[in-house]
Amino acid sequence: MATPAVIAMALLAGTSIESVQANELNNTELTLEQISNYSSDTNVQGQVTSVNQLSDVSPTDWAYEALRSLVERYGCIVGYPDRTFRGNRALSRYEFAAGLNACMQSIERLIGTGGVGDEDIAALRRLIAEFETELATLGARVDNLEGRVAFLEDHQFSTTTKLSGEVLFGLVAQNDEVGGEVTFSNRVRLSLDTSFTGRDRLRTRIAAGNVPGLQSLSGSDMTRLNFAQNTGNNVVLDKLFYRTPVGDRGTFAIGTSFESDDIHETYSPFTSSSGSGSLARGTRYNPLIFRQNSGGGIGFKYEFSDRFDIAATYLAGDAENPNDGNGIFDGSYSAVVQLGFNPSDSFGLGLAYARSYFADGPNLTGSTGSPFTNRPFGNVATTSDNFGLQTSWRVSPNINVAGWVGFGSADAQDGSGADADLFTWNANVSFVDALKEGAVFTVAGGQPPKVTGGTFGSERDSSFILEGQYKYPISRNVSITPGVYAIFNPNHDDRNDTEVVGVLRTRFTF
Repeated sequence: MATPAVIAMALLAGTSIESVQANELNNTELTLEQISNYSSDTNVQGQVTSVNQLSDVSPTDWAYEALRSLVERYGCIVGYPDRTFRGNRALSRYEFAAGLNACMQSIERLIGTGGVGDEDIAALRRLIAEFETELATLGARVDNLEGRVAFLEDHQFSTTTKLSGEVLFGLVAQNDEVGGEVTFSNRVRLSLDTSFTGRDRLRTRIAAGNVPGLQSLSGSDMTRLNFAQNTGNNVVLDKLFYRTPVGDRGTFAIGTSFESDDIHETYSPFTSSSGSGSLARGTRYNPLIFRQNSGGGIGFKYEFSDRFDIAATYLAGDAENPNDGNGIFDGSYSAVVQLGFNPSDSFGLGLAYARSYFADGPNLTGSTGSPFTNRPFGNVATTSDNFGLQTSWRVSPNINVAGWVGFGSADAQDGSGADADLFTWNANVSFVDALKEGAVFTVAGGQPPKVTGGTFGSERDSSFILEGQYKYPISRNVSITPGVYAIFNPNHDDRNDTEVVGVLRTRFTF
């Protein structure tokens, strides 16, 4: 006959009380999401009548007989909705007390029928004494939890929408050759993420800022800040798109304002964010793939397995414009497709192709190259076929190496037959948890997009960009990132002086 001590052993499912991990709720930081997770996790099925109903319990398990006795003799074991017992899951002393309380109530009913002996009762009394404090506290905690749930439900922003925000302050200085002044500017973004099914997302992002791009002073897009956005601090609709799963492995997106990197993996984990990634626009991610036309359109991603996926986007630059030479199909657009290969959790690479058409005012490099690279044929309609290889390798838990290489072939659409070849590369290494948990020190460098051949030949020289930065978390929601980046031979011309930009970026999130 199983004793209450065996009952306790089975409830702990393979671990002692002393080694149980502390998993208690923190009432002062309880959120609706935690409440939802708690509710779904404790939504158990009815009383099981046989241990064989638990799919993750087999006769070879060391606690099998104890569980069987609990089910058949004491009737105080229930499973989760997916018919699992989850015996190896860590639990708090409060969870153990709740389970023990259920068993004690069942055993108390058996005492009157003589089903429990004196030895069992003595052991049970010892357990009751040990957990007396937890059992007394449990009722008060449940009452407190119910009160907090009611309060949060009454005061929450929305039952379907989550509001998040990011505020950036940028202190920027340029070298004397550029002739600019030290500036202090800001960028604010508020995102509303709405879900109708729990798996989909409608993102509405509004933004305002006065962060300069710097290229107006230097004469080169190569100096452009990654977080530049200058709306004169007027509020604008920054992004609007809807993303929803299709089946178990597909994701479909549609919207009037989004970018290819909202769907595609950039393989630049520590530089791709405009708010917390690189300081220079040119070290963010492959511009010949992810810096093409953006705007309205569709996207789709399908995961063949955990290791292979394919993603495609079609975005029109003036999708909303009804005039001739604009709209979805008759104006500027970019179509991008990328095959992703992730042989392990620490290594991945993407092979991408981008087909772009610029109706007028071409910008082949997304404002990361020289004026000639951006518009090798002037202000005429231009097409480009670009190929990119992106990769990221987590060498160790504290070191990540990433980079890309890109090739492009551009053709003028004015009947002249002019063409141009483009090339770019970049690499970065990030040291994670450097000096403090959550801190990241990153060094990045490479060659901005350059015309290397074609009708008008190659550009005079080769520019190089080098960036160093250290993201230091002040708290969970505040970080500062001091850093500097330099452009050598700006605009691919060694007659131009090296341009240096120093930045102190402060980021607030909520």
